[in-house]
Amino acid sequence: MPATLSSASPQTLKDYYRILESGIDSYQDGADLRPLLGDHLDFTGSLAGHLPDATDGFLGGVAGFIATVKQIEIIHDVHGPNLGLSSLRCPRGGRRRGKVLLTWKNRACLGSNSPSRRSTFRVNTTGLYPRVQVDVAPSAAVGQAGGVLLTETVRATGLDRALSQALGPWRRPLAQHDPGKILLDLALTLAVGGDCLADVAAVRAEPDVYGQVASDPTISRLLALLASDVDAAERAINTARRRAREAAWARAGSHAPSHHVTAKNPLVIDLDATLVTAHSEKENARATFKKGFGFHPLLAFADHGKGSGGEMLTCLLRPGNAGSNTAADHKTVIRQALVQVGLGPRPGKKVLIRIDGAGSTKKTIEELVKRRVSYSVGFTLPANTPEVYRIIPEHVWEPAYNPDGTPREGADVAELTGLLDLKDWPEEMRVIVRRERPHPGAQLRFEDVDGYRLTAFATNTTRGQLADLEVRHRRRARCEDRIRAAKDAGLRNLPLKSFAQNRIWCQIIALASEITAWMGLLALPDSSARRWEPKRQRLRLFQTAATFARHARQRVLHLSDRSRWAGIIQAGYDRLTQLPAPAG
Repeated sequence: MPATLSSASPQTLKDYYRILESGIDSYQDGADLRPLLGDHLDFTGSLAGHLPDATDGFLGGVAGFIATVKQIEIIHDVHGPNLGLSSLRCPRGGRRRGKVLLTWKNRACLGSNSPSRRSTFRVNTTGLYPRVQVDVAPSAAVGQAGGVLLTETVRATGLDRALSQALGPWRRPLAQHDPGKILLDLALTLAVGGDCLADVAAVRAEPDVYGQVASDPTISRLLALLASDVDAAERAINTARRRAREAAWARAGSHAPSHHVTAKNPLVIDLDATLVTAHSEKENARATFKKGFGFHPLLAFADHGKGSGGEMLTCLLRPGNAGSNTAADHKTVIRQALVQVGLGPRPGKKVLIRIDGAGSTKKTIEELVKRRVSYSVGFTLPANTPEVYRIIPEHVWEPAYNPDGTPREGADVAELTGLLDLKDWPEEMRVIVRRERPHPGAQLRFEDVDGYRLTAFATNTTRGQLADLEVRHRRRARCEDRIRAAKDAGLRNLPLKSFAQNRIWCQIIALASEITAWMGLLALPDSSARRWEPKRQRLRLFQTAATFARHARQRVLHLSDRSRWAGIIQAGYDRLTQLPAPAG
């Protein structure tokens, strides 16, 4: 041990001073301090080997220890936020001054600040990400501020009031929550990423954006009530949807799919079916033709054009064993879809209905003829197709087109109407066939002829090049994108056991699809965000953070300026707020 503290090393002085601060107050004068030093350092710290023996009186008592330690004076001066200037005054060495690091309790030393073995840092600076303290406390933060685009779309189209009026008969006396508001909350839940009833908690957690949301038991009771008379409930919901669609398309102007429709520029309706897997026993869940288990709904979508998306018009829920080409189901969906577009039951050639090969039945095409619409339906070629193909002169084949209108290499189209037996089919029906070499790696099928894959469709359009009509029919594939988006908004799984309740769930899916599509029409007509898939819209728009404030009797959402897409939300919101709510 050093003869005097002034000759001790800076680290030893620092350890002495720390021990003095932590435990000296509990010792009386004359007490032996060696137990104190031993308790703190266990004879393993920097004082090991320096403790006095039994005959050394240097640390024999409190008074002697204090008198010696008082020879050390640590003067702490701080210049600027990060500069520590400290002086160590010793009786023999005088004052030495220099820049040193600040230590705990605003003191400084000339040596490095080595923490004791019991110390831990609050922030670990060696990781790749910053360490923070986390707590749960009242806050003005809003996690789904972009949802105001959806709520303003509901207001601008009048969907809220239309649903409230349509579902008025299902509202019980003294009920606190409006049935229309409950269904809209569920639709908004699906739009922002939910896929079951419990996910409404995400919307309920943001009352500043979505208002008061009903509890889970209240929602379950309403669905059970609507399912008790599901046909009437569907008619009421469809009436509200049709009124809101009319208002949305009227406000969309030239961006609406019904704007200035003609026989050359028709409103396009696509029909297609899909399989929905049921992972548990549900009413009317059956084995499917693909050896799965679940449901086989048939849907209709209004196409908004290239790169503009579409919206669901109707969804007919069917058991999993329902046929793909059941004419009665197609007739029902066609009738419901025409009601939704609001152009009358027989709109004429200004409406084009496209169906894949499942619609290639005489009854389905007769229904289309009865409705006087244009149609483009996949056609099943007869068994003698190879013989028919070989009698087609080579000069009859015309080059097929790519979607951009350029000739497609290795693909041709021709008309087969005069070579097929079509006496039981409508008179105006034409059959156009396309031939193309299978792409490299594709396996040939028995139906392929001379190395060509043949596909055909039927149409009643009499004007236009064959290649143009064929491209128009192939654009029906955009319906697959609409189905994928619907499955991303609740159609992937039907969460309820009752078939009637799942029919109501399909109506909620349709509402979510429409609200999102109308948001694109009204708020983002010229923005690339209109073409985003639902997942991207949620990530970039709906989940944008903000803070909520009240100022001058106004409720204000302050969007985070760190969000790259906050400007899109602001511009879309401004457009929506300028639209007056529909009258009535």
